[in-house]
Amino acid sequence: MRFRGNTQFASAVGVVLGLLCAVEAAKVNKHKPWIETTYHGIVTENDDKVLLDPPLIALDKDAPLRYAESFEVTLTEEGEICGFRIHGQNVPFEAVVLDKSTGEGVIRAKDKLDCELQKEHTFTIQAYDCGEGPDGANMKKSHKATVHIQVNDINEYSPVFKEKSYKATVIEGKKYDSILKVEAVDADCSFQFSQICNYEIVTPDVPFTVDKDGFIKNTEKLSYGKEHMYKLTVTAYDCGKNRASEDVLVKISVKPTCKPSWQGFNKRIEYEPGTGSLALFPSMHLETCDEPITSIRASIELETNHIGKGCDRDTYSEKSLHKLCGASSGTVELLPAPSSSANWTVGLPTDNGHDSDQVFEFNGTQAIKVPDGMVSTSLKEPFTISVWMRHGPGAHEKETILCNSDKTDMNRHHYSLYVHNCRLILLLRQDPSEAENYKPAEFHWKLDQVCDKEWHHYVLNVEFPTVSLFVDGTTFEPFLVTEDYPLHASKIETQLTIGACWQDNSGHDNETETVSEPTSGGNARMAQFFRGNLAGLMIRSGKLENKKVIDCLYTCKEGLDVQLPEEFGIFFSQVEFNPNQSSLTVEGDDIDAFDKVMQHISYLNSRQFPTPGIRHLRISTTVKCFNEEACVSVPDAEGYVMVLQPEEPKISLSGIDHFARSAAEFESQEGVTLFPELRIVSTITREVESDTDSEAAEGADDDPTVQETVVSEEIMHNLDTCEITVVGDELDGEHESLEVDMSQLQQRGLEMSSSNLGLVITGVNTMANYEQVLHLIHYKNWHTEALFDRKFKLVCSELNGRYISNDFKVEVNVIHTASPVDHANNAMVQPNFINPIHHASVDLSGHNLVNAHQASVVPSAATIVIVVCVSFLVFMIILGVFRIRAAHQRTMRDQENGKENEMDWDDSALTITVNPMEPLKMCPEEQNLTHLIRLQTDFHLIMLSG
Repeated sequence: MRFRGNTQFASAVGVVLGLLCAVEAAKVNKHKPWIETTYHGIVTENDDKVLLDPPLIALDKDAPLRYAESFEVTLTEEGEICGFRIHGQNVPFEAVVLDKSTGEGVIRAKDKLDCELQKEHTFTIQAYDCGEGPDGANMKKSHKATVHIQVNDINEYSPVFKEKSYKATVIEGKKYDSILKVEAVDADCSFQFSQICNYEIVTPDVPFTVDKDGFIKNTEKLSYGKEHMYKLTVTAYDCGKNRASEDVLVKISVKPTCKPSWQGFNKRIEYEPGTGSLALFPSMHLETCDEPITSIRASIELETNHIGKGCDRDTYSEKSLHKLCGASSGTVELLPAPSSSANWTVGLPTDNGHDSDQVFEFNGTQAIKVPDGMVSTSLKEPFTISVWMRHGPGAHEKETILCNSDKTDMNRHHYSLYVHNCRLILLLRQDPSEAENYKPAEFHWKLDQVCDKEWHHYVLNVEFPTVSLFVDGTTFEPFLVTEDYPLHASKIETQLTIGACWQDNSGHDNETETVSEPTSGGNARMAQFFRGNLAGLMIRSGKLENKKVIDCLYTCKEGLDVQLPEEFGIFFSQVEFNPNQSSLTVEGDDIDAFDKVMQHISYLNSRQFPTPGIRHLRISTTVKCFNEEACVSVPDAEGYVMVLQPEEPKISLSGIDHFARSAAEFESQEGVTLFPELRIVSTITREVESDTDSEAAEGADDDPTVQETVVSEEIMHNLDTCEITVVGDELDGEHESLEVDMSQLQQRGLEMSSSNLGLVITGVNTMANYEQVLHLIHYKNWHTEALFDRKFKLVCSELNGRYISNDFKVEVNVIHTASPVDHANNAMVQPNFINPIHHASVDLSGHNLVNAHQASVVPSAATIVIVVCVSFLVFMIILGVFRIRAAHQRTMRDQENGKENEMDWDDSALTITVNPMEPLKMCPEEQNLTHLIRLQTDFHLIMLSG
């Protein structure tokens, strides 16, 4: 814009000079002020001064005269400009006269302008002079000029996105030209500051880019397996380089290309012990990509082969498990846990990595001999052999599990169970008989289970001449039975061995048995060693195991389960389980109902203390279409159940651990009770959040210093073994023994075995029943002259030694007494003054009344004096106490009108003065006490006379 008023201004000045030169005497306001007809102005938002083009100047012909000769200017009011007036509604401007004589003025904003509200303003303006017209009218005003003012913008606003967040979904494997568009706006009024010049992705290292128009696209093909959803942060800049006030979140979901698969399946599923059934697939569904299917079949497998003997089973002793499963008596455990009464398995290495399952390892060099008399199996009667076995690839040599052979002179195998070339073989040679005919002697089963390196349960029911084999609860018939002559008659004793066969190298084999080369060391007479793992080897004589017991022995404590509402029955054909419920199969034709059935499949572990760790899950699926072909291929879904660590119990034994008894009690028919007040308690310790105020509880997650409270809770569970062992010298069977009421044991289904080291009580039963039985254990010694004390240790355990109690030790002292002599009171029976069952009895715990190193029991003279003085002093003190108490009771009875009340009395500062010469009047209580003290005195006199 250029100013065009300079020429006009010069001519106006000329006019003024001409007027000044004119001589006019009269001062009249003849002329109106003159201004331009149009003005253009610019003003900035943060400024009030308006820059006009042309400048605001008002001219008036009534301007003042200039006298040339004096260079003076005579000012007249009529020629001055007094003001400007703006016309229009709500015009935010005002016009101000800067110089009245020159008519110069300015326009300025009255308040702060906002371009965003109004970019342009148009109004009219007039100028007013200061004179009066000839007719006496008011001041003259110019014509109205139009003023156009433009408000210039400043970059005061930042970009703002139109949406709070943006979402989009893309299909994996595809590259897009544009996925979505983000858009921001700017509130500034000018083109420069209101335009968005640039967008930017703030999130680093993402496969996306955004252009200047806000279009987002991917820079590479996306994979659903790599990332399900991307979260991007995007910002914007205006052309004035202001950044967006808030960045915007963009979520881009990656949708897999439609592939048939199980969806909504959590790979890790945590199981808290003791919580019952846990749904494995609560949100899972099968995606078939809209294929027209006719049937679905899914197999769910729970893999637990790495746990113990194939899955989570109770780890009680095999003998206890047989009883729990309903087997009758007569079962002999050939591989028991080592103990004082069953120590022939001590030398075998055990596998302690399977939650205390009693598993024995045989590496081809170890074997054990079963003590004579443990098994009295007669082949004329039916019997059962059961064993858990894990065996690897078969070798060409025989590998013996169990063998009964000649102990001396010959190497005949009477019966044996062994593995050879992945075959399980039972050798059964008959005893001599009148008829020397061929009879079945070897039964062969060719089984994959024998060599698959997995645990399997084998049961052989032998009822000659037939043998039935059950493997994992399933019956197998022998594929080969060979015959042989009965054994020759002989008086040679037999040796039962496990892990190899006993063969006497001094003899020779006349029964066509193969003799292996003798090995060095202690196994010189062993041959046909076994390589693998064995557990739970049992022989049961006289009766065969039924199918129900066999299934119980094999069944797992954990497995799959499904509980379906009745209305589901019409939608699918069937749900089938395998025997131990480690796998199940679901079939159906309605996909929605099929999904619901799958969502009801659960994991259940009924053990009180399950084995912690991982159980792998696998789902195999077959889908068929109308042409009865497998038109949709569904990949296997894999995951695992994580069984969390159970809260382990602490078994505590407590009671009287030190007491004394007279020698006569040890020699009596009943003997001495070892554990009269034994208490068995099992507790678990758990951590819980302390109950503090609500604010502290809310801040517990944020404060790492918040401690959890440890609480102990008593629980009830079973025991399966309690062992009492002698501490010190072994029991001498000639004059001492540990005894228990066998009828009480049998009533509770418990068994007892004993040796010179102690006795062991076995059987799964409650802690209360074990307490009652242990209360009945007596120690007898009918030769106590040289005995002064005896020590015993009690240990109880649960789950075949998985949880073991503390060592509870008991020491019993023997009180020796001399032979009685004639005395006035010798007819009195010595009172049993030590009775730990009653709390009122005198506790001699911790006091050995006889010096174990003193050869004679004859006291010295000093002992006589001490005993007499102490007895007299005790008599006087107790007598005084009873008299004071009797007097106090009589007083209280008088106060309470004859009512009898139990009173408390204080003897904290008791002083007793007794005149021994004063005759005493005794109440009945005092007389009884005096009689007791006299008996005590007689006892000491008897000792002194001895």
